[in-house]
Amino acid sequence: MERLWIALVLVSACLWPTLARTSDCCEGDILLLLDSSGDVNSYQFTKLLHFLSELLRPFLLGRGQVRVGLVQVGTNPRLEFGLDTYNTQNALQEALMRTQLLRGDVNIEDALRLAQRTLRIDGQAETPPRIILWLTDGVGPGEVDEPMASLRRQRISILAVSTGSGNYHMLRNVVTPPIDKHLYFVDVDDINIITEDLREAIIQLIRAERLQVSDVRSHRAVLQWRPVLGGGLMSYEFSYGPDPSNGMTGSVSIESQSKLIPGDFSWTELNNLQPDTSYTARLIPQTNIHNIKTLNVTFRTLPEMFGPVTVMVSDLGPDRLRVTWQPVQPKQVQQYRVEYGAIPSGPVRTVTLPSNQSTALLKRLQKHTEYLITVTALHSSGQQRATSIKTCTQEVRPVLTDLQLTPAGRGSVHVDWRGGGVGLMGYWVSWKNDDWPSSASSSLFLPPRSQSTLLSELGRTSQVCVSPVYETARGEGLCCTAHT
Repeated sequence: MERLWIALVLVSACLWPTLARTSDCCEGDILLLLDSSGDVNSYQFTKLLHFLSELLRPFLLGRGQVRVGLVQVGTNPRLEFGLDTYNTQNALQEALMRTQLLRGDVNIEDALRLAQRTLRIDGQAETPPRIILWLTDGVGPGEVDEPMASLRRQRISILAVSTGSGNYHMLRNVVTPPIDKHLYFVDVDDINIITEDLREAIIQLIRAERLQVSDVRSHRAVLQWRPVLGGGLMSYEFSYGPDPSNGMTGSVSIESQSKLIPGDFSWTELNNLQPDTSYTARLIPQTNIHNIKTLNVTFRTLPEMFGPVTVMVSDLGPDRLRVTWQPVQPKQVQQYRVEYGAIPSGPVRTVTLPSNQSTALLKRLQKHTEYLITVTALHSSGQQRATSIKTCTQEVRPVLTDLQLTPAGRGSVHVDWRGGGVGLMGYWVSWKNDDWPSSASSSLFLPPRSQSTLLSELGRTSQVCVSPVYETARGEGLCCTAHT
């Protein structure tokens, strides 16, 4: 089966350099939703259990740490063990290995309702993060919209791993964003390759008391935090501004900003930031729960990336072409590098140009050949930005010569010409009677070996044209006036 693996994001090694350090990182509930239907054979089921064993092995278990439960999905979904059943890794590992395949149909609708009851927490102002990890061999029929909507209203995160054909669009709509971290398609024989990335995605959701940057660009950043307070009167006071300890780049003055965020939000997006600038953000929970501390994070926006956005090709010929790019940014760009080579395996040639030049004439090319051209802007910082374009050189088109018209009786004329060359497909002969301006023109196509033809039923004066036809276009022709 072809494997589709939806992008995995690596987390900085300086935060979590070893597996052992993840053990006491987190607090939350993980409910495993495991496909145990007849669509899964014994070999696949064993592979899934071993995968879950490795995935969960680093976590400390129990209240105040991580709790794990398992729901098997079959005709009648079953709670294999609850969240408070096992408080040690040895007990959890043994329970996973004892789990038996149910078989039957994929009753995901009832399984989701069972999961919702298992994860329900009533009467708590602060709820720990809760995750459903859904392992499926393919999504069968069933109404899942309402159960999934109910889970989202309870702020339960949903992650999915599909080892079958699956319904990508349905799974994409139910998993918790970001999709590229929380949805995986992988062959069951290769499932171990996603263990570390899926574990890190889980850690990001249940890491206790954290404020971190999940996405940073030149002018924007997305910040996420845990725990989430909940709705009602509770909220966050969020503020951010330039980090005074790192100084500023450039002369733009930046003022600190603040805003109130509802308590059931777990992220915010900052826009209109300055590139290559250090910022400090602070999240202050507005609640009467005194053990929730203020969270801080410092991050730096990426430098502004300059370089070619548009690349165009002109002056096409059999052995040359001109490449032009925009915009030109001599203050930000140190030099431009133009690389070009014939597709699929031609040698790559390189031209280096100063920063104030935006065009290059590429010569000694192969005729009628497709080329890949890449223009790269090189910055003084060592960063690069490249844009590519594909184009094709023209074929060689020999010129048609010596078109002659010889009268051959009333209303007839003999047409002769000289032509030929590589790539010639034939000749296009057309004529129009000048005596009758409203009449339509006539034409005929002749094979490449022909260099003459007899035209009849012409008027006293007619315009006759002959053009060579090549593989990709019609070449430049010749025209003469025939008098009969």
